[in-house]
Amino acid sequence: MSSEIPSTSPDHDVPSFAELHPDELIGVVIMSRVSEFFSFFTFAIASALVFPQVFFPNFAPDVGMMISFGVLSLLFLSRPFARLIFRRVDRRLNRSARITVAMFVFGGSTVFIGFIPGYAEIGIVAPILLCLARLAQGLGIGGSWDGVPILMMMEAPEKRRSWYAMIPQLGAPIGFLIAASIFYVLTNFLTPEEFLAWGWRFPFFVGLALQVVALFARLRLIDTPEFEYAAETQSLRGSPVTDVLRHHWKQVLLGAYLPLAAYALLQMVTIYPLGYIQLFGDLSIPDLLLVQLAGGFIAVFTCILSGPLADRFGRRRLLMAVAIAIGLLSFGIVDLFDRVWIYVLVGFTLLGLSFGQSGGTLPHRFKPEYRFTAVSLTGDIGWLFGAAFAPIVSLGLTIRFGIEFAGYYLLSGAVASLIALFIVQRMSRGGR
Repeated sequence: MSSEIPSTSPDHDVPSFAELHPDELIGVVIMSRVSEFFSFFTFAIASALVFPQVFFPNFAPDVGMMISFGVLSLLFLSRPFARLIFRRVDRRLNRSARITVAMFVFGGSTVFIGFIPGYAEIGIVAPILLCLARLAQGLGIGGSWDGVPILMMMEAPEKRRSWYAMIPQLGAPIGFLIAASIFYVLTNFLTPEEFLAWGWRFPFFVGLALQVVALFARLRLIDTPEFEYAAETQSLRGSPVTDVLRHHWKQVLLGAYLPLAAYALLQMVTIYPLGYIQLFGDLSIPDLLLVQLAGGFIAVFTCILSGPLADRFGRRRLLMAVAIAIGLLSFGIVDLFDRVWIYVLVGFTLLGLSFGQSGGTLPHRFKPEYRFTAVSLTGDIGWLFGAAFAPIVSLGLTIRFGIEFAGYYLLSGAVASLIALFIVQRMSRGGR
């Protein structure tokens, strides 16, 4: 028997003459999420391997890494403000225009990063430009939210909701695989001097190509009468944040805390090991990337597996079990230096299971008139709490107190998710 987080409103049926089957949305959803996560991981990997030397060479290596991870978090800080900026574009023009403008901001800032000269060429202007570009990336991602994943999950058959909830989450492991593969080739076949001089810039140009393909796929779908009808039926229009919080502040807060274990683990198996090995380890970066690539393939498989498992046993039960496993994994981070492959491969396995269902509970928990804004707001807060500062905090704890304290940070994310899941369980039993 499936154990799901209760819905606050019933699903709406779309008439047959305007039916939009969730299968028709799969390609668009995966393509858009892959392009976003590829750009995210391109910047994140460069934050560990490139930016400390190129943009912050006047600091000690560990301090430069910390500053670089601080710049990484700027995307999550600017993303919520995109709603205020692009809402006017949506009102004056339409949804397609808003998404196009936002994607151009996102793609343009991504390519711009690849052209920024280093600190050696233009001094303090270089890191300033990097920060501005990162803020622009956050605005672009926030403004391009189209609600397609909401439609796919709301239109999904009740017994297969977890399967369709998993599909948007595939963007993370696939995006990481593409980004890590490119950096593996660059670090393995270029000299360190060539990589830092020009090689690292190539992935940022690839990101633009992926975003252009994703944009055309999204516009092709959004401009159809079927999508417009389904979007209106499911009330995919923005609503004031104050109204959302007035009616759904408990659901927003719980929704932000539910995926903290998955979001923290995402950073702790992808970016943190790169920063740690770069500073303290003897393992070569190409070898570590190769292990992470193996982990990425495992994460794709376990992410897919999370769908039928959650449909069979219940999403809440699955997330509880995986959160406990993540908590246990946090104590194994002390072996990162000696047996990195164990921590990374087990971590990616759990990442697929947890991240695959981390967003599936959201759409069904909000009233239709608040759903579009509520899901976006909850996601922004969740990423801010769970992922934005994970690399800088975990690395800072490692430098100051030792690597085991980075494990405690990951443990805190698992505990937060478990507490949120228990609260949801009590609310469900109480009929709230």
